[in-house]
Amino acid sequence: MGVFVFLPLVLPLTALPIARLAEHHLHPRSAAVLLTSVAVVLAACSTFCLGLLVVVGTAQLPGNPLPDNWSDPDVRAAVPYDEVAGKAAIVALALVVVACALTVRRHLRFRFRAHRALAGLRSDAGAGSGSGSGSGSGSEVAVLDDERPYAYALPGSPGRIVVSTGTLSCLDAAERRALLAHERAHLAGRHHRLLLAVQLAGCANPFLRPLRAAVTYSTERWADEEAARVTGDRRITARAVGKAALFSRRVATPGLAAFAAAGPVPRRVAALLGPVPPRRSWPPALTRAGMAACVAAAGTAASTLSALNAALALFVVLEAATPL
Repeated sequence: MGVFVFLPLVLPLTALPIARLAEHHLHPRSAAVLLTSVAVVLAACSTFCLGLLVVVGTAQLPGNPLPDNWSDPDVRAAVPYDEVAGKAAIVALALVVVACALTVRRHLRFRFRAHRALAGLRSDAGAGSGSGSGSGSGSEVAVLDDERPYAYALPGSPGRIVVSTGTLSCLDAAERRALLAHERAHLAGRHHRLLLAVQLAGCANPFLRPLRAAVTYSTERWADEEAARVTGDRRITARAVGKAALFSRRVATPGLAAFAAAGPVPRRVAALLGPVPPRRSWPPALTRAGMAACVAAAGTAASTLSALNAALALFVVLEAATPL
């Protein structure tokens, strides 16, 4: 196994440059998908290698259920600093499992409670044009009688758009249409899955946590662009984002997208006032973003190959140490 088992633990650092540059040089949709894919692969390889180290570390513990031959010096020699690395990996993997479990639990509990609270609330057909809560025929928009301004997309079957009367009161009819188009884009693009995936990746490896902010910003920009396309007016969408952010307060929506509550709002407004971003999935090679993307791709490939190499090496060593 050698150092290959440790490389996936640090190779996530190669994704940090593209996390900073993708949002400026790629279409928001491409940036969100690319960064999430890189984060998931790097996190999976990192966690997998922790598991390989746990096998070696567990074999050294008295009373473990593994074959006695797995603790032989020849097996431990496959891992540098096996005494420390193997036992430290047990603690690290336990922390990863607990952190991921708590994140998923918090995410699902919020969704369950939110849907249960909205179960008896009829949707508002007039939300896009101006009124408070009502009894419309749709099943998508839930208007809460609350003076605190907030709006967010709540995924599920069906997905709901939760918006307060405080938010509707500070927007005119055109801006409300932009807000609803923004939230519908979150539901249609299943952005909650991207956000949850990159959040779990950050739990698996702390080096991946900066990607969460980048993906959050990219999903908001993605929804902004969809809202601008649907409404046909980028300035109205920019005005809706700015006004909602000016009046809104942060609402606890773990793993979900909240209108104007995530990402630097001035940058989002400036992007909406500019031209439509190019629909490219990869930046030009001879640019800073292109080189950063190549570094991230190389790091992801190296992490995958290192994990596979470490797994194969450990399999060969354990097979040789296990009596027939």
